[in-house]
Amino acid sequence: MSVVDERPPPDPTKLLVAWMEWERGDTPPGRVMSNLKIAGMREFLEASAEAQADLAAAAATDAL
Repeated sequence: MSVVDERPPPDPTKLLVAWMEWERGDTPPGRVMSNLKIAGMREFLEASAEAQADLAAAAATDAL
């Protein structure tokens, strides 16, 4: 099992908290990037993009 397999699933709440800290200027950009990475930003975005593509494909199929 690799390190990636051991990561918990993305946490949207932690991602939002990190983003809001950056918007308020409470956390420096480097720390925000680290927090976003730890909270699973990449995995969250990949899953969201995949879900959106699936919905678009389903909508295109339904339109036929």
